[in-house]
Amino acid sequence: MIFDSHAHYYSSAFDKDRDELLNRLHFEEDVCAVVCPSENVQSAVRCAELAEQYDFVYAAVGIHPNYADTWREDTERRLEQLLSCGKVVALGEMGLDYYRKSDNREQQKRVFTMQLELARKMGLPVIIHDREAHGDTFDILRQYRPEGVLHCFSGSVESAREAVRLGMYIGLGGSITMPNAVKPLEVAKYVPLDRLVLETDAPYLIPSRYRSEPERYSRSESWMIRNVAELIAGLKHMDTEELLEITAENAARLYRVKLARCKMNVQV
Repeated sequence: MIFDSHAHYYSSAFDKDRDELLNRLHFEEDVCAVVCPSENVQSAVRCAELAEQYDFVYAAVGIHPNYADTWREDTERRLEQLLSCGKVVALGEMGLDYYRKSDNREQQKRVFTMQLELARKMGLPVIIHDREAHGDTFDILRQYRPEGVLHCFSGSVESAREAVRLGMYIGLGGSITMPNAVKPLEVAKYVPLDRLVLETDAPYLIPSRYRSEPERYSRSESWMIRNVAELIAGLKHMDTEELLEITAENAARLYRVKLARCKMNVQV
């Protein structure tokens, strides 16, 4: 049972075969749920549309820090309208990113906090993006103490402990499989099982195994979570399927969705 807690299936990387892929994931690859978070208003609309189209897909709507400068007077109203859709389960992804752009830090923080306030108002969890902005991100999280997940967690074990103390979930994916993934592996070993969720960040962060021949892929897909789960299960000395089951239940609890078994095709 795979719950992909973070995948951008509105991406153009899936334009040629999106419907075929999503149906295959659900009916053949044991992917029981996917949360599709947005980056801006346009992709937020697309996420909501995909959630309405596929039973097992859910949406999150929000403004990624890389799009903080696109925030307009009506942005909050438009997000709030989308939040009324039944299958929008969270706000995000939101947060701070000083890697790609650091000359608008105050704007990023303003947009981040406005979305946290909206999440508090709506009673919804949040999906947090934090890249090379750990100090400011945690200062804001300590102030608001939202329910949510630190997606694609890139901090230290100490930061992970702080996140858990704040009641956050830790999202891990393909980045922990990279040859230089020292800190991510330490975090994976540390994270309490009841605070761990798995993700792909599709189409990004292809697991190392699928980056070279004979299994080279140009994008990540939700079924690849199994490779990530195998690695983490080994670190925690447990069965892979048990880990997948637990992390699926965690994600379902975080996003308040009913976890159902996949409708896999059975060959007779």
